[in-house]
Amino acid sequence: MGVLKITESSIEFSRRNEMACISAWGKDVLRFRSSANGYLNDENWILIEQENCEVATYMEGNHAVIVNGNIKAVMYDNGKVVYYKKDKADGEFKILLEEMTEYAFDSFYRTYRAKGSNTHTANVLFKPYADEHFYGLGGEHNDCFDMKGTVSELQHRNTKSSVPFVYSSRGYGFIWNNPSVGRCELTKNHSRWTAYCTKQVDYLVIAGYTPAQIMGKYADITGHTPDFPEFASGFWQCKLRYESQEDLLEVAREYKKRNIPISVIVIDYFHWTEQGDFKFDPKFWPDPKAMVDELNEMGIKLMVSIWPTSNPKSENYRYMDDRNMILRTENGVYGMQDFYGQQDYIDMINPEARDHVWSLVKKNYYSAGVKYFWLDEAEPGMVPNHYDNIRCCRGNFEEFALLYPYYYEKMFYEGLKEAGEEEIITLARAGYMGSQKFGALMWSGDVPSTFESLEKSVKTGLAMAMSGIPWWTTDIGGFWGGDIESDYFKELIVRWFQFGVFCPVTRLHGSRMRPKGHINRHPGINEMSGGDNEIWSFGDRDYEILKELVELRERLRPYVMEYMKEAKETGVSILRPLFMEYPDDKETYGIEDEYLFGRDILFAPIFKQGATERKVYLPEGTWINVNDRTENEGGQWVTACADIDKFIAYVRKGAKVLEVF
Repeated sequence: MGVLKITESSIEFSRRNEMACISAWGKDVLRFRSSANGYLNDENWILIEQENCEVATYMEGNHAVIVNGNIKAVMYDNGKVVYYKKDKADGEFKILLEEMTEYAFDSFYRTYRAKGSNTHTANVLFKPYADEHFYGLGGEHNDCFDMKGTVSELQHRNTKSSVPFVYSSRGYGFIWNNPSVGRCELTKNHSRWTAYCTKQVDYLVIAGYTPAQIMGKYADITGHTPDFPEFASGFWQCKLRYESQEDLLEVAREYKKRNIPISVIVIDYFHWTEQGDFKFDPKFWPDPKAMVDELNEMGIKLMVSIWPTSNPKSENYRYMDDRNMILRTENGVYGMQDFYGQQDYIDMINPEARDHVWSLVKKNYYSAGVKYFWLDEAEPGMVPNHYDNIRCCRGNFEEFALLYPYYYEKMFYEGLKEAGEEEIITLARAGYMGSQKFGALMWSGDVPSTFESLEKSVKTGLAMAMSGIPWWTTDIGGFWGGDIESDYFKELIVRWFQFGVFCPVTRLHGSRMRPKGHINRHPGINEMSGGDNEIWSFGDRDYEILKELVELRERLRPYVMEYMKEAKETGVSILRPLFMEYPDDKETYGIEDEYLFGRDILFAPIFKQGATERKVYLPEGTWINVNDRTENEGGQWVTACADIDKFIAYVRKGAKVLEVF
C-alpha cells in the first residue's frame, strides 16, 4: 500500500516507483498527474490557467477525496482512482470513470517502462462500459465517428490530426494532456491511454450535463477561436496547382466575368525557388504585389502555401542548421522525406526558429500584401514516421511530436498579430488541442476522389467538431485520382460540393488527372499542374449546379457568421452531431452520416454513387424539407429523395434561414 496525503487544494499518493496528485483545473474539472521519477513536472503544455475554485479535500478510511463542484475523485491507498459526478436529479455522486488494472491480481493502475534518463512509456487504464460512446480524437479518415471499439495512434499524419480529447456519452470530457506520440484504445475490455515517451501521466476529466457544457469547458481550458474573418465564409477556389501569376489571375478574372461569388483564391506549393527559401520564384511570379492588388480590387483574398521543409540547396539552410533550428536525425544522415531531394523539417518547437522563419515570410510574402497562409505538411509529413529518431530543441522528438503543428500555427498567428493584423486565418493540414486559438482552419488532408472518401469525410468533420476544432473544411471532390472527364467524378464533385456548402468553409481543391490534350503552358517547370478544377471544368450540367451551390453559400454567409461567433463564445462548432442539440435522444448517438448545420439546418449528404434517396432521422420538432416544403414531425426516420441537382436538407419550422433555399 502507498501513502495518502491531503492539502487544501489537492490529494496526493506515493509509493515505491510512483507519486501522484489530483487537483482542480477550474470548476468541475480535475487534473491527474503521476510519475515514476520521484517528482511531478509542472509543465502545463497547452493548458490555459483557470481561476481558482473552491474545493474540498478530506480523508475517509483508506482513501482521500477531492470534491470540485459537480465532480469528485477518490484515491485509494493502493493507488486506484475513481471519479464521480453529481447526479442532476437527486444530487448524489455516481461513478463516472474508474481506473482498472491490466490483470486480475495486478496492483498497479498506471504502468511505466523506462525509456532512458527520466522518460518512460506510460499507460493508464479505465473500466469499459458497454453503452458508452466516445467522440473526438481529432480527424482521421477511418470511417468512424463513434470511437468506441477502436484503437488509434496518437500521431499526426497526412489525413490524420491527433487531438487527444474525447467526449463520453456518460457525461464527461477527457483530455490526455501529453504531446508524446502514443496510442488510445477505447475497446470493449478497457480504455487505455499510452504515451510512448513521457515524464509523467497527465490527464483532465471534465464533468458536465450536456455536450455543449463540456465543449465549452474544454474551450476554456485549451482556448477559444478568434473572430472568424467574414470573407472566409464565402467560396474558396483552389487547385493543384496554378503554375504562374498570370494563370491564377486569369482564373480570378473569369470568375468575376461570370459574376460568380468568390472570396479566396489559393496558390499551392512549388511557387518558390527552393524548399526553405520562403519566397516566390520571380520567373513565374514576377510581381506578387501587383497580383495581390488586382485580386483585392476584385474583392478576392489571396492565400499562399508554406512548407516547413528545407534542404542544403536552400539559401537559408546553412544559417538555420548551424543554429539548431532544423530537426535532426538521432542516427543517420540528414533527410526526413524524399520529395525533390531529401528534405529536413524546420524545428517549429524552437522559438528562435519560429522568429527567423517569420522574418523570412514577412520579408518575402507579407511585404507584398500576402496575409493569409496555407500551412501544409504541418504534421510534419515525415516518411517514415520514426519520431524516436528525430531530435528537436527540447529533446527526443517522440516526446513532443504532437506539438509541432501547434507551434507552426502559433508562429503565424503571433507574427500576424504583431504586424497589426486582426483577421487571421491559416489553413493547416494538422492541428493539436489549442490550435483553434491561433485561427487554424483544419482540413481533411489528401484524401482520394471517391464516394467512399466522401462518406468518411462527413465523419471526419464531425469528429473534428467534437475535438474542439470549430474551423474545418475538406477538399471538395477529394484530392487525388479525380478524372474530370468521367461520369463518376462529375457525379462525385456535385455531391461533394453539396456537402462543402454545409461545412464551416467551402473550398474547392484537388489534384485532378490531366485530360488528353492538356497543354503544358510552362514546359520544364519543376512541379506541373493537375487538370482544371474550376466550377466550369466538369461539363455544362455540373457548371449550372455548382454555380447555384456557390450562390446558395453566398446567401448562407450571414447564417454561417452567426454560428462562427457562437463558436468563439461557446466552443461549439456550426458542424454538430444530432446529440449536441438533442442529448436526451438516445437514437442520436448512433447517427454518424447526417448532422446539424447550426441549430436550424439538418443536412443529410448523399455519398453513394447513383443514389437519389436515403434514410434520414429527424429529431424532436417539426422539420421542413427545403425541396418540396413539406412538414415532417421529428422523432422518426423518413426517406428523403434528391436528384443530382438537389440535396437533402431540412430546416426547423419557424427558422428564418428557410428563406435562402
